[in-house]
Amino acid sequence: MITVKSAEQIELMRRANQIVRDTLELLREHTKPGVSTLTLDKLAYEYILSQNAKPSFLHYNGFPASICVSVDCEVVHGIPSKRKILQEGQIVSYDCGAIYKGWQGDAARTVAVGLISPECQKLIDVTEQCFFKGVQSIVPGQTRLGDLGHVIQTHAESFGYGVVRELVGHGIGREMHEDPEVPNFGIPGHGMRLSAGMTIAIEPMITMGTERVDWMNDGWTVKTRDRKPAAHYENTVAITENGVEILSL
Repeated sequence: MITVKSAEQIELMRRANQIVRDTLELLREHTKPGVSTLTLDKLAYEYILSQNAKPSFLHYNGFPASICVSVDCEVVHGIPSKRKILQEGQIVSYDCGAIYKGWQGDAARTVAVGLISPECQKLIDVTEQCFFKGVQSIVPGQTRLGDLGHVIQTHAESFGYGVVRELVGHGIGREMHEDPEVPNFGIPGHGMRLSAGMTIAIEPMITMGTERVDWMNDGWTVKTRDRKPAAHYENTVAITENGVEILSL
């Protein structure tokens, strides 16, 4: 079921997403070789609590941490650990959620650990471009989910990249995951229309090689099947009568 949000509800989501945005910037500032991912998780946890919010991910369906930290070929849902230490040249994707007064925020960024290869930087840049090209294509009441997904898919594949099929974006509001599913691929003219009052998380997950993925034995971590790097860029957006507002930017 699609839930349409009021202006007051979107305002609460705006605050939740500002907290997520600032948490991600804090993580970016502390991303350097030698830092454990568990240290970064603690940093995020403490900051979110300091903003009178709660981490969305902590204990969500049993997830043991406040953020997902996915390194190199890990697409999403990487679990922070004191033994998982960032190394020079890696890329790391942070996915973060916060609950403020009962409303959710959700966003993700992929960042460099020290100096990275031009190939990895290009992957990060194109993944971010996919998000913005998708958002710019949305005309409230007209654009369908298939139109949005097609724009993202076309841009990524024009660089020879893979678009993960088994993981998608989602509606968001009081719950982290609501209807509809928001794929990063699609057929123009197909799917429901994006209408005013809808709030969705658009999150391209783009790979340097195959779009196929494997689930690890921890039950959470998802890696590219060919173990080539992946990047992730996500924001929560509100569809309004006047256009699209990116709440976590």
